[in-house]
Amino acid sequence: MRHAVIMAGGSGTRMWPMSRKMRPKQLLRLFGGKSLLRRSFERLQAFLPAEQIYVITGGDYIAPMREELPEMPAGNFMAEPCARDTTNAVGLAAHLLARRDPEGSMGVFTADHIIEPVDEYCETVAQGFEVAEQYPDALVTFGVKPRSAHTGYGYVYRGSKLGDGIYEVQQFVEKPDVPTAERYLSSGEYYWNSGMFAWRLPTIIEQIRKHQPEVDAGLCEVVADFDDPEKADSVLARFSSLPKISVDFAIMEKADRVITVEMGCRWLDVGSWTSLAEIFEPDASGNTLAAPNVQMLDSGGNIVVSESDHLIATIGVKDLVIVHAGDATLICDKAQAQRIKKMVEQVQSASDGQRYM
Repeated sequence: MRHAVIMAGGSGTRMWPMSRKMRPKQLLRLFGGKSLLRRSFERLQAFLPAEQIYVITGGDYIAPMREELPEMPAGNFMAEPCARDTTNAVGLAAHLLARRDPEGSMGVFTADHIIEPVDEYCETVAQGFEVAEQYPDALVTFGVKPRSAHTGYGYVYRGSKLGDGIYEVQQFVEKPDVPTAERYLSSGEYYWNSGMFAWRLPTIIEQIRKHQPEVDAGLCEVVADFDDPEKADSVLARFSSLPKISVDFAIMEKADRVITVEMGCRWLDVGSWTSLAEIFEPDASGNTLAAPNVQMLDSGGNIVVSESDHLIATIGVKDLVIVHAGDATLICDKAQAQRIKKMVEQVQSASDGQRYM
C-alpha cells in the first residue's frame, strides 16, 4: 500500500508575527482562503484516500492541525516528541507506518510549498511511487525543473537516464552562488531539490540503519514505547538525544542508490515573507498584496500581509514588508527580511515577549 506523509513541524519563525507557536505558517490562510497544510493535503487527496495520508508534526500542533484537516483519521496525526530535524521525523514516521504495513511504500511531502498544476503534480508523484516500487533498492527524490538560477535552493545533479524524466542521481549540491547557479541552469542537468521523496518502507529503514546507526538504535527504542503514556518521559528523553540532522545530509547524500523523478510543475517554497512576491500577482506599482483592505499612495515594491479587514494605508514608501497580525505589526525593509529571526529573539527576551510568540 502507498502512504503519504506530510512533514509539518516547522515553526515558521521567518514569517513572524503572523506565524506563532500555536499557529505556525502551515496554518495561515493566506492562499485563496486556504492554509498551506490544507493545500498540501488536497493535492495528495487527488490520488490517495485520506486514510493513507498522514501528518507528522510537533505535539503542540496536533490539535489545530486536526481541526484544519477533519477528514483525516485522528490516528494519522503523528506527534514528534520534540523537534530533531528531518532525519528523525522521517525515520519515526517510517517505523510507525512499518508497524501497520511492513512492505508498504512511503512518500514524504512538505506543508510549505505552492505547487501547480495539481494534475501534473499528481502524475509525477504517482510516477515516483512506481519508480520506488520498480527499483526497491533505491530512494527516490523529486527534482524540480529549474525556472531560474535560484541561489536559495539546493540542487540535484542527475546522471544516467532510466526512463522519460527518470535519472540516477550523481550528486546533491548545496545552495550555489550566482555564477554556479547560472551554470547549473544552462546545463539542463540539474534540478532544484524539492525535499520530497518516495521509497519502500524497508528501504528507508535499512538506509537509516546503515548510514546513521545511532539514529536507528534510538528510533527503535522510541517506537517500542511510543504508545505507552507511562513511558512518555523516557520517549522524550531518548528522542531528544538523537543527532539533529537533515535527511539530505544524513541519508540522501550517503544512500547506496538515489533516483530522481523530474517534476515540471510550478514549485515555490514559502519560506519567508519575501517569497510571497513570487506567488501573488503584483499591482501596477509592483506591490504584493496578501491583505483584504489596503490603500496605497505613491508606494511601490512593498509586500503587505493581513488576514483581517484592518485597513493598512501607506504613503510614499517603497520596498517594505508590512505584516499586520492582531496584537503585533512588523515593518521592515525587504532587504533586511532575513533579520526577522533576530527580531523574534529580541522580542522573546523582553519581559512580556512570550505573549507575541
